[in-house]
Amino acid sequence: MATTSHSAALAEPVTTGTPGPVGKSGGGKKKGAGRQLHAGRLTYAVLIVFTIGSLFPLVWTAIAASRNNTRLAQTPPPFWFGGNLFKNLEIAWTDANMGSALLNTTIVAGSIALGTVLFSTLAGFAFAKLRFRFKNLLLLLVIGTMMVPPQLSVVPLYMLVAELEWTDQLQAVILPTLVSAFGVFFMRQYLIGALPSELVEAARVDGASSLRVVWHVVFPAARPAMAVLGMLTFVMAWNDFFWPIIALTQNGSPTVQVALTGLGRGFIPDQSVIMAGALLGTLPLLIAFVLFGKHIVGGIMQGAVKG
Repeated sequence: MATTSHSAALAEPVTTGTPGPVGKSGGGKKKGAGRQLHAGRLTYAVLIVFTIGSLFPLVWTAIAASRNNTRLAQTPPPFWFGGNLFKNLEIAWTDANMGSALLNTTIVAGSIALGTVLFSTLAGFAFAKLRFRFKNLLLLLVIGTMMVPPQLSVVPLYMLVAELEWTDQLQAVILPTLVSAFGVFFMRQYLIGALPSELVEAARVDGASSLRVVWHVVFPAARPAMAVLGMLTFVMAWNDFFWPIIALTQNGSPTVQVALTGLGRGFIPDQSVIMAGALLGTLPLLIAFVLFGKHIVGGIMQGAVKG
């Protein structure tokens, strides 16, 4: 009987107290978890001020492009649109051969963005996950090139371009900037945390070649960072002026920034036509951001919450 009572006692569950409601004990959710945050009036006021400050240069460019040179020279300057916008846009389009310039700039910026994303991703993956001799030294040299002012390389680069007979050709602008040290470092830092080493090793064990590992493992994991790097590179290449003005001419195959230097020439430059040309050169970037901005921001947020 004692043995039976002892066995029955062991079979009964042991309770040490009544469990508290979820959220008050250590095993529950923290207080306030999952609660949606709401912005206050001060937050909206700050956002509105920054939005107006960001849009003002673009709005002022459109206002100046819709006026004439005489009105722009008066004090105070105009703060509303005039009636010469389409006339000035037509003059800028014709005088600067803007159609050809936009096509050339699209080719240059698109090629540079694609090349930078591809080569930077490959190099970033190598520095992040592969083992080879002198890896740290090579990475240090790549980062060190970011400290060299680009003006120091202009003369030898132009001598090389002239030797290859590439002056006034688009490849003179594309090839020297197909990869950037910033892009390599950016992709390396991203892939260190976003791409588990076990995933690469598992693909190797399954017999995947290096090309297949890059295509099926590295590129899907690096897609958010690739989108951000491509956007930044495209904008920088589109707005680049220093090297294209040296390697290209207005009579050959100019980019938008080079073509704009020929607008409004004369004893008194026509600022309204210059502003109209600047507006034409900015519109493609605005259209691209309106069309793909949601995907770009989504890629940034996906990379921010990964892991």
